[in-house]
Amino acid sequence: MNKELTVIRICLLATSLGLSGLVNAATPQDLLKTYESQSGKASPARGEQFFNAKHGKEWSCASCHENPPNHDTKHIVTGKVIKPLSPNANPARFTDEAKADKWFKRNCNDVLGRDCTAQEKADVLAWLMTIK
Repeated sequence: MNKELTVIRICLLATSLGLSGLVNAATPQDLLKTYESQSGKASPARGEQFFNAKHGKEWSCASCHENPPNHDTKHIVTGKVIKPLSPNANPARFTDEAKADKWFKRNCNDVLGRDCTAQEKADVLAWLMTIK
């Protein structure tokens, strides 16, 4: 009985602190809905264009992830292996909102010199979800 109450209390505390997203994994579709709710309807065509373009900096998203991003690649500086970015090729992609936001922030700074907007994230994710 005490263990059950403890688990219930922890779950209630996590929910009240807004940590429930850390307990449940998201799906790419859920994450896309979140970005679209902040920005508007996503455009896979805009996402593909964004992914392949340079935005005033030296790299594009495709510099490291290649196009199509459905296979292992290597980071152009570190040589570290990068697993496929497409959630269809790598089911673990875009299932953790905090992790997705962390990598969007890091990679957008490399490519854009700023954070990506919710619209840019939505567009890129919508496109990535079309890649087999």
